[in-house]
Amino acid sequence: MAKNLQIAVLLDYYGELLTEKQRDFISLYYDEDLSLAEIAENEGITRQGVRDSIKRAETLLFEMEEKLGFAKRFEKINENADRISEYASEISRVNMQTSLSREISDLTVKIRTLAGEIKE
Repeated sequence: MAKNLQIAVLLDYYGELLTEKQRDFISLYYDEDLSLAEIAENEGITRQGVRDSIKRAETLLFEMEEKLGFAKRFEKINENADRISEYASEISRVNMQTSLSREISDLTVKIRTLAGEIKE
């Protein structure tokens, strides 16, 4: 995963743990694509001060993910929901080719629906 995307995902999960300045600097740097010098000029601080703040924020985000793992868990849940849906489709296909059980057909529809709700 590209660092920009990784930071954006981690910011969604752990952004509230950062200071307001850190959130602002990361947003300006990654989302608004401003340079360190541009942020420093707008904020009236040094480029190094901006860089240090962003690096501390990045470190905190990665440490929180390492300790809590929310982003990784969410990704795994989504992957598993996709697999569950695929398996239900396969069961439905086999059911159509063999026994054509209405009960199996109804249950596979329910399974796919639940897998879809998990991903929402």
